[in-house]
Amino acid sequence: MRGAAIRYRVMAYITGVLIIVVCFVGIPLQVVAHNTVITNYVGTVHGWLYIVYVIVAYMLARKLRMKIGPTVLLLLAGTVPIMTFFVERWMNRKYITPALAAESAPLPQQPVSR
Repeated sequence: MRGAAIRYRVMAYITGVLIIVVCFVGIPLQVVAHNTVITNYVGTVHGWLYIVYVIVAYMLARKLRMKIGPTVLLLLAGTVPIMTFFVERWMNRKYITPALAAESAPLPQQPVSR
């Protein structure tokens, strides 16, 4: 579980940063200076890594046994600038931290029958 959570968080941050670069640097640069380098290259990398993000996020959602609504929000978070950061924090607070705490909690002792 811990590995899936770490993979998700890394991909959420990478996807979030790349879409911010594309939207707030690449697109204005393309419109004002007719320079498409950032939108072409960073946009392509974001597209490929977004596919990885969706796979990793879906695997985490299945491990956490999330309902369909939060899962869809989780999967679409990489398409809106800065949304991945908010969804990542929400996921960490609501799903990941409680699941990790439950996973690391000691199992109750079974009484010894005589």
